[in-house]
Formats: sequence, C-alpha cells, structure tokens
Amino acid sequence: MAAANYLRSEDQFLCSICLDVFTDPVSIPCGHNFCKNCINEHWNTNDQYLCPMCKKVFNTRPELHVNTFISEMVVQFRQSAQQKTSSSSSEQQVSKPGEVPCDVCTGTKLKALKSCLVCLASYCETHLEPHLTMSGLKRHQLIDPVEVNLEGRMCTKHDKPLELFCKTDQTCVCMLCHVLDHKMHDVVPLKEEYEGEKAKLGKTEAEIQQMIQKRRLKIQEIKHSVDLSEEDADREIAEGVQVFTALKESVERGQANLINSIKEKQKTTEKQAEAFIKELEQEISELTKRRTEIEQLSRSEDQLHLLQSVQSLKAAPSTKDWIEVSVRPSYVGTMRRAVAQLEETLSKEMKKLVAESELNRIQQYAVDVTLDPDTAHPQLILSDDGKQVNHGVRKNLPDNPERFDTYINVLAKQSFSSGRFYFEVQVKGKTEWDSGVARESINRKGKITLKPEDGYWALCLRNGKEYIAATSLSVFLSLKSRPQKVGVFVDYEEGVVSFYDVDAAALIYSFTGCCFTEKLFPYFCPGLNDGGKNSAPLTISPVRVN
Repeated sequence: MAAANYLRSEDQFLCSICLDVFTDPVSIPCGHNFCKNCINEHWNTNDQYLCPMCKKVFNTRPELHVNTFISEMVVQFRQSAQQKTSSSSSEQQVSKPGEVPCDVCTGTKLKALKSCLVCLASYCETHLEPHLTMSGLKRHQLIDPVEVNLEGRMCTKHDKPLELFCKTDQTCVCMLCHVLDHKMHDVVPLKEEYEGEKAKLGKTEAEIQQMIQKRRLKIQEIKHSVDLSEEDADREIAEGVQVFTALKESVERGQANLINSIKEKQKTTEKQAEAFIKELEQEISELTKRRTEIEQLSRSEDQLHLLQSVQSLKAAPSTKDWIEVSVRPSYVGTMRRAVAQLEETLSKEMKKLVAESELNRIQQYAVDVTLDPDTAHPQLILSDDGKQVNHGVRKNLPDNPERFDTYINVLAKQSFSSGRFYFEVQVKGKTEWDSGVARESINRKGKITLKPEDGYWALCLRNGKEYIAATSLSVFLSLKSRPQKVGVFVDYEEGVVSFYDVDAAALIYSFTGCCFTEKLFPYFCPGLNDGGKNSAPLTISPVRVN
C-alpha cells in the first residue's frame, strides 16, 4: 500500500478520533483501528466500551496491542509523504510541452506535482500545500498528475477511485463495485493488471518492430531483384539483337517481337515491384504508427489510461506474408520462342545461333573446380593441380568416410547449395566416363547406383559410343557427333541439371524438376583403363566464353 511508486490515500492512515495519522495504531475486536492513546481516552471518558465507528459494545475492556503491520505502513507513509514534499519543494518548474500544468496558476503555469480525484484539478507545489496540511483536504485522493479526464478515474456509480480491475468483465472498478457488482468475478489490483498489460505491449512492440525490419529487408530484396532483372533483360536484348541482325531483313519482325516481349515483361516486373514496394511502405507506415502508439502507451505510468486504451491496440495488424513474394522473372526460353516463329527456311541457322547464345549465357556462371583427393578411389591418379584424373595402380590411402572404396569415383572440393554454376570437362579420346553432380549424403561405400533417387545426376559414356542419361530407367541418347568437351550447368533453385556439347553448342540432356536440399558436388569417373583403350585422363577445362 505504501510502495514508493504508489501513494495511497491518507484516509487509510487517519485515526477517526483525532483525525490525524496513526500514532501507535491498535486494532480492536470489531476490526477498526485507532491511536492507542485516543481509544484509551475514549473509553476512559465513557461508561461503555464501544467502538466509535460501528458502535459495537464490548462487555469487557479489550486488551490493546500495537498493530505492527499498520505501524510499519504508517512509517512508510510518513517517509513517502516527506520525500514527495521535499522533492516537490526543492525546485518549482515551469510546465513544458507534454507536462501537466497547474490548474490554479494564473499567468505562467507551473508544472503540476499531483492531481486530485476529488477536486478534479492538478496542483503545483504551492497550490498543493493545502492538500498536505489541511485535515479536510488531506483525505482527498491524490495521484500523479494527469492532464485530461480526471472524472474518468472515478467510479460514476459510487464516486470512488477506480483502483481495481475486473478481469472477468475487462473493466476498471472501485472497491464498492467489487463488493456489490463484481463479488464473484476475478478482480485484481489495478497495478497488477497494468504490469501484465505493459509487458504484453512491450512484446507486441518488439514483434511489430521485427515485422517492420523484415519488410524493409524485403524492399531491398525486391529492388535488388529489379536490378538483376534489368541486367538479365539488357543481356537478353543484346543477344537477341545480335541473332536477328545476323539474319538481316527476313528476321527483323522476329527481332522486334523479341525486344518488345522482353521490354513488356520488364515493364510488368517494374510495375509489379512498384506495387509491392508501395504496399510494403504502406504496411511500414501503418506498423510504424501502431508502434508509436504502443511505445507511447507503454511509457505511460498512468495505469488506468493504459488499461483503458490497450484494448484498441490488441488486434493484430492487417499485413501480408511477404516471404514468398518475388518479382524477378525468368527470361530463359524467351529467345527460343521467338526463334520458333521465324521462317522455316531459316530455322536451322536460327537454332544454331540460339544454342550458341544460350551456351554463352550459361558460361557466365563458370566456377573454378578442383578434384578432392580425400574422396578419390585409391586406384585414381590425380594431377598436382587437381584438374586431371585417370585410372591407375591402387595406392595405400586412409579409408576415410568421404572416400569411394568400390567404384573409381571422385568429387570436387567445391560444393554449391544455391544459385547457378557451370563447369566443363574434356573427354576427348575416352571410351568410358561419367560426369555430373552428386549430393553430399551419397553412399560412397560398396555398390553405387547412378540415378537421381540415390543422389546422382550424371551423363555417361559406355563402349565408346553409348551415351546415357543416368535416370531411373537409363535414357540412351542419340547424338549427331561425339562430344569432345562436355559442359555441366546447374540451376539449384530451378532444379535443373543440363549437359552441353561445348564445341557444337548443343544441348545434350537436361534433368528437370529436381528438388535439391543438400550441398551439390561436381562428380567425375574416368572409367577403367581397359588395357590402354581408355587411358586418356578426364580433364576439368578452363571455360572460354565466346
């Protein structure tokens, strides 16, 4: 009751006989409290031992003992009142914007120290003095200064301070309301509910701040995507112009259609991005406004005002889940569709130009790949620079978990878990080889099956002429020429693994619809030496972009 941050009404510490703060407070059997001397004098001057408050008569004079609890509360009350008075009298300040001014001051308004719920007014140090010294005014309910709605702090039904909170009805009530109208309800002190709601507001504020930050990051992501999309569009336009210029007048119509299609897609992307950004900025504005309201409310020391205002802020803000939103379109295939519309007589040349352009674009994602000796089968011979591998004599090597022990395979040191990457493998002069990518968790011991279900996406050569895509049913490929250099391209997010004949600028095979969830490692197998027929090494070649 006498906590330093909560000054209760002095009425609770006044003796009803002397009308002053208790001195040696005692409790009599009916429950009422008086100064020890006051009640003794009262009984000494009366024929009956009765309570001055409820008039209850006692047959024998009650034995009086000082109520130590009330006595300690009185001491704390006096100390608190003295501290308040000393603090307020140390310096009077002129009321600043946002501070509660004194209602009595004329001219320059001084800062109010307290508001009175009985007088419905706020007072500075000077004008507060009567409430601290006059016995009649000392019984008034003083609270920390409040600028507005003092009437709202009193129960309209019982004209008592609202100092309790009914959790059942979610409303502030006075002591009489609790006894008369909310007796069976869950009622707690105003401060208890205030602290709980204030903690919730702090948590809500933090969550909203996090939402704002995520949306700001999303704006940056969208803007970056627009920039990348613009780069893709510019590159696609440039390549398209080169293709259609080479075909001269007969393909000018296709060239214009391609450019317009790309520009329209980019324009649509930019409009979509602008709409998303505008919507995100609107959400940020609304969330910022809500955060400001919550921040201001959470700083309030006004318990009643916070509880009366918090209900309107509890509703979750209406916002969109932006996690999956993206605006960067894919231009892959745009030029290919334009090529399909060209004259039939030019289709062969057009497809060649497109294939070359596509390979050139894919080669932009070239990465430096080197072989990992810790994964190499003991019969493999790796060059010092980690770029060549072929079959040789078995060596005594430590059998670590990463090493293949049955099939003569080897992985690269480099791994990839996002984006796009490309590398090329020289297979000239070989009659047997494998190349592709493998996921990190593949089985490296014992029998191995090359198929996507087991973590391999590979292209293979067998018997010097059989090209096989290592799918579940092994797709045999019919190629017009034997590739001397094979390019391997992976788009992790799109789930694509493609193989190209680099010299012919032709697509050999594509695994599509893949779902990658682990790191991918470039994978190689040079095949058995086969008596010298397959002695040529499998070589990782530097990528030369045309």
